[in-house]
Amino acid sequence: MSIKTEATLEDLYHLPDNCKAEIVNGKLVLMSPTGFLPGRAGGEIYANLCDYERLTKSGYALPDNVGFIVNLPNRRSLSPDASFYTGKPTGGKFLNGAPIFAVEVRSENDYGDQAEEDMANKRRDYFAAGTLIVWDVDVLKEEVIRVYRASNPEEPQVYRRGEVAETEPAVPGWTMLVDNLFV
Repeated sequence: MSIKTEATLEDLYHLPDNCKAEIVNGKLVLMSPTGFLPGRAGGEIYANLCDYERLTKSGYALPDNVGFIVNLPNRRSLSPDASFYTGKPTGGKFLNGAPIFAVEVRSENDYGDQAEEDMANKRRDYFAAGTLIVWDVDVLKEEVIRVYRASNPEEPQVYRRGEVAETEPAVPGWTMLVDNLFV
């Protein structure tokens, strides 16, 4: 007889160094490291959000690999590639609740029908947990930022090279040139 157990937050705290995972449908879902362009794009977004944080003192810019604890029927955690959070800091522990703005940068394996379905499900989870804006950043194929809003989650606004992407109403007044995501 086998005993099936669900992954716990303690499991997340005890992952090997530099390992990233989320708890989805009771299981640890490991996330592979990314390549140059997606990694650089996430870092560039985080760096720009840091400038906004310093100016406004209205929340916290957070880089990749920060855990957010949520309480959804099918998900216990989120770990965006960059984010902005307005809740209370938790020291060395994961943050409670979702960020108001989350960034998901596509990696090599984030294309195809299954990947699209997984990303749409994750966006729905973000919105159900309280996130206002989710960016789907594609620097590898289409070279766009799709801005999804909780108020209209199925119809993204698309920004291309030469344009300025925004995050209203989540991060008021913060914008970013799409061109800054590329070398």
